Amino acid sequence: MEVNTNEAAVQKTGGARLKKSGGGKTALIVTGVLLAAVIAAYVGLCAYANSLDTFAPNRHINGIDVGGLTVSEAQEKLETELLAQEITLTDEETGTTAAITVADLGYKAEDFAGDAQFWMDTEQQRSFLGKGWAYLAYVTGRWPGGANWPDMDRETLDETVAGLSGELSQEPVDGSYELTDDAVLIAKARDGRTLNDAALKTALLNVVSDGTYSLEGCQVPFSFTTIPAQVLTAQEVYDEIAGEMKNAGYDAATDSITPEQLGADFDVPAAQKALDAAEAGSTVEIDATIEYPRVTAEKLKDVLFRDVLGECRTHVKGTAARKSNVKLSASAINGYVMNTGDVFSYNEVVGQRTAARGYQPAPAYVKGETVDEIGGGICQTSSTLYLACLRSNLEITERHAHRYIPTYIPAGMDATVSWGGPDYKFTNDTDYPIKIVTEYKNDYLTVKLLGTNVTGVTAKMTNEQLSTTPFQVVYEDDPTLAPGTEQVKTTPYTGSKWRTYRHLYDANGKLISSAYEDTSDYKARNKVILKGPAITPEVPAVNPGEQVPVTPTTPETPTTPTTPETPVEPPAEETPEAPIVVLPEEPTE
Repeated sequence: MEVNTNEAAVQKTGGARLKKSGGGKTALIVTGVLLAAVIAAYVGLCAYANSLDTFAPNRHINGIDVGGLTVSEAQEKLETELLAQEITLTDEETGTTAAITVADLGYKAEDFAGDAQFWMDTEQQRSFLGKGWAYLAYVTGRWPGGANWPDMDRETLDETVAGLSGELSQEPVDGSYELTDDAVLIAKARDGRTLNDAALKTALLNVVSDGTYSLEGCQVPFSFTTIPAQVLTAQEVYDEIAGEMKNAGYDAATDSITPEQLGADFDVPAAQKALDAAEAGSTVEIDATIEYPRVTAEKLKDVLFRDVLGECRTHVKGTAARKSNVKLSASAINGYVMNTGDVFSYNEVVGQRTAARGYQPAPAYVKGETVDEIGGGICQTSSTLYLACLRSNLEITERHAHRYIPTYIPAGMDATVSWGGPDYKFTNDTDYPIKIVTEYKNDYLTVKLLGTNVTGVTAKMTNEQLSTTPFQVVYEDDPTLAPGTEQVKTTPYTGSKWRTYRHLYDANGKLISSAYEDTSDYKARNKVILKGPAITPEVPAVNPGEQVPVTPTTPETPTTPTTPETPVEPPAEETPEAPIVVLPEEPTE
């Protein structure tokens, strides 16, 4: 049994060895056959590549596919397509991109003349077996092909980069604003930038010198130098435009027109929030209240002090001192200019009336008596100005009637003043500057108001006498007088009450309106007669009880002008438009 087993094992082993030995030979035969086939195929490929008079498929020259083309066809394609290859320029910081072509680098078609023949000759110079290998490399894309970049034309390159600089560089956009009827448009600042020309030129030269196979799609980096813009905040805009609207005016000190100023208001925090959220260079619209001036400097230039708005002329009587005071006070207000909204104060402009300033003692009322006071008579200047203002259709801010009716101006059209007491004020409620011009000549004072009358409206004044108050005759004993004699101490005035009215007419002389202006209540002043001691019995005396009083006389009062249209008298309980002030018993001028 043991012998048989071993023999079987031997037989089995021997058989396996014989079988394995036969398979190895087969494999070698197959491998050899395949290798021979590959070699034969490769040799055939080499023979095929050697026989070609065209470029191998997928063959590229400087990125241009010339596969299957003859030398002349390839040359024509190179000269046609090569110059149009695009190079991509990128700035990673700003994300800006641009593209230029091979032609923009200064290359011309003739720079690549003979390239196709050069590369065909290069292929023909390969060994027989090398031609097959090159053929396979071209077909499979493992060998991209030749590259032959001559030097760039520097002048053209400079022009190209300069053009890119002009195209890609940006001037800084400073923050700015403009106004509409109901909004402020704020432009958000945007920084400017300039192309780094030298760096870009170097990068383009390096691309070619590095032996790049194809410039098509090349990524060439470039950069900018930032130019900071002037940032404008919402608060700065507000500070510049907010405030009270003002028309263009006049500066007498420099004899020049002052520019207009608009009025505006808007929510500054909300505006800044919107501005922060906006893109640089964009414009943000902010809701605002805008008030535009009605008169600009350009408009004012041609109409400044063009018209006489109104004037008044009064005859100056009295002592030389009184006339001097009138002339001096008139000179103080001559040339005074008021812009829109300005308020004129007679006391402030004329100043305190003192001997040091040239004012002289002249008759004035003190506690109902006529006495000499420094500056007496200047009320004629304020009254002449008042009537000129009424005829100019200006707003009267403060006016007080005299205690006793003056004779140099129509009743109800006077204005008394006193330092530390009553003042005369009026407001320039026109859209244009006005100037006070005075002239004193031949004992006549003329006051004119110059301005700009764009509507042609004129004003006229009338008055209406409401009542009179007669004076009384009062006797006072005066032991210093000769017995039985009399002397008039105080001249009498008849009191009266007047209303004045302002009438407006259009440019054609048609009455537009008649309105109540003011009420003036002038007091009566009794006639005071000083009486000497009674005559002794030895001397016949006139019985004072039998004396016939002198019939009181009243000074002439201006005749009441006929009103063009009977104005409606205000109700008794209604407050007049201008305050009626009864002056206290204090010195008046």
